[in-house]
Formats: sequence, structure tokens, C-alpha cells
Amino acid sequence: MTALPVGSIDHKSFGWWGMMTVIMTEASLFAYLLFAYFYFLVHYGHGWIAEKPGLALAAPNTAILLLSSLFVWWAESCAARDRRGAQAVGLAIGVVLGVVFLAIQILEWREKPFTIASTSYGSSYFITTGFHMAHVVVGVLMLAAVLLWSLLGYFDSRRRAPVSIAAVYWHFVDLVWLAIFFTFYLTPYIG
Repeated sequence: MTALPVGSIDHKSFGWWGMMTVIMTEASLFAYLLFAYFYFLVHYGHGWIAEKPGLALAAPNTAILLLSSLFVWWAESCAARDRRGAQAVGLAIGVVLGVVFLAIQILEWREKPFTIASTSYGSSYFITTGFHMAHVVVGVLMLAAVLLWSLLGYFDSRRRAPVSIAAVYWHFVDLVWLAIFFTFYLTPYIG
């Protein structure tokens, strides 16, 4: 099968710029959610936190998400060099690690002694991590679609915009997780 007959050439297409706009609006959402956490923390102090979070699941999960970002970056760089097999492998590993992240996050949710309705802390935690999980699901679906198209041979070094668009979204999801991890998992131990 040959490359797509239509579409943007190079990686910074109109779709890429559109994704940057989506990312800016979504970053605002997460900024507001994290602001709410810090607002409550400043007003109520560390006693507001329902329980100090354990890092037994969250720290390895953070490493898994960062590793997935590394493989997605590798896949994108392979797309630029017409290394289709390596590109597909990188995307596949990114998808698998994204699904593993979601499974561990769901396991962590089930182990929490509080709920979304029990306290304002619980609401803040579950809403913020829930929105992030929704973004991870979207990212995994984007990576899976790009993986399928890669396997069908739709991309080459000139026509790889969808790979770059999916990759930039995935990196955004990972950066948001780092902010969430710092906020919910590390700040309770500071001060």
C-alpha cells in the first residue's frame, strides 16, 4: 500500500497547529483543577488532605507513562527517517504502556479509602485524575489509530503529520501527569 494520496506534508501541518490549540485549552482546564487543589490546601492546610498518598503504585506508574512518551518520541523520529517497522514498534509499545498506566490507575482508585463525594479533597483528587485518565484514553486511541495506519503503510518521511499530532498530544498527557503527580502525591509530604 502507498502513502495517503491527500494530507499535509511534513509534521507541522494545520492539524498539528490545531492540536496545539486543543492542548492550550486542555492545559487551562488542568491549571484550574490544580489551582483548586492549592486553593483548598492554602485555606485548610495539610489536615485537609484525606490521607497521605502512597507512592507504591503512583511512582512506578509515573515511570511507565514517561517511558511510553520516550517510545512515542522514538516512533516519531523513526517516521521522519522512513523506518516504518521501528515506528510501528514504538507506537505499539506506547499503546501498551498507556493501557498499563490506565489499569494501574484504576487499581489505585479502587484502593482509596475516600470517594469523590466524601470530601472536597476526594472530589479534587478524583476529578483531576479522572480527567487525566480520560485524556490518556483519548491518547491511547490516537496512538492506536496511527499505529494501524502505520502498519498499512500510510506514512513516510514526508507524510507523517498524524504521527506528530498524536505524539504531541501524548507528550502533553505525560506532562500533565507530572504536574498531577507533584501536586497530589508529593506536596502532601512537603511542609
